[in-house]
Amino acid sequence: MRYLRSFLAFWWNFIVGDDWRVAVGLAVALGLTALLAHHGVNAWWLLPAAVAVLLWDAIRREARSVD
Repeated sequence: MRYLRSFLAFWWNFIVGDDWRVAVGLAVALGLTALLAHHGVNAWWLLPAAVAVLLWDAIRREARSVD
């Protein structure tokens, strides 16, 4: 059981890491991209845009916490 807990803790830390907001935002962006692609929309641009917005927001929040 200890190995399973360690394995799951590794994946949680790898995926979520330091900022759960980025992990949730990427999950939403992936889901939305899949949904749009399923309905025939050319949605390749959504993931790069989401990554840029999430990165900007994470850096902005970190910069505010340093002050």
